Amino acid sequence: MNLILFGPPAAGKGTQAKRLVDGRGMVQLSTGDMLRAAVASGSALGKRVEGIMAEGGLVSDDIVIALIEERLTEAENAGGAIFDGFPRTLAQAEALDAMLKGRGSRIDMVIRLKVDDAALTDRIAGRFAESGRPDDNPESFKVRLTAYNDQTAPLLPYYEGQKKLTEVDGMGSIEVVAQAIDRALEPVDR
Repeated sequence: MNLILFGPPAAGKGTQAKRLVDGRGMVQLSTGDMLRAAVASGSALGKRVEGIMAEGGLVSDDIVIALIEERLTEAENAGGAIFDGFPRTLAQAEALDAMLKGRGSRIDMVIRLKVDDAALTDRIAGRFAESGRPDDNPESFKVRLTAYNDQTAPLLPYYEGQKKLTEVDGMGSIEVVAQAIDRALEPVDR
């Protein structure tokens, strides 16, 4: 099964993806985690994206698509992928569909975590205070949220047209959201 967790920054995608990885053995493909690892490595790629991320900008499609493609074999061997933070543009969604089709696979479901922007701002302020992640500072977060609303939210009709989109209220507790995701996945599990 290949699943996309869809929602703005701080909606809980990473938390829910980790839970699904633990419970189902799938591979989480988090572009945010991959990009942070590249920055931490000090590689040329890491240096290239560090400034973009610190300002809350979006890294180019070619870099993100290459990172995802590198990990697809691992995901296939594990029985599927949970895409977290990818795709974020129509070009990325089309590239992902083409990559998967070329491998005899597809996206089975897109789960959109519906959340309130004001609540996200509060959530990110708390996360920044705890972790100090540079991309979680309140100013960068506002840029990321605007980028999501402008560039990523338009993917909803794309996946709705493919009859793959399911919406889950992301404002509940971790456990309540997890139960709603499990219920949404029941038809795919059959």
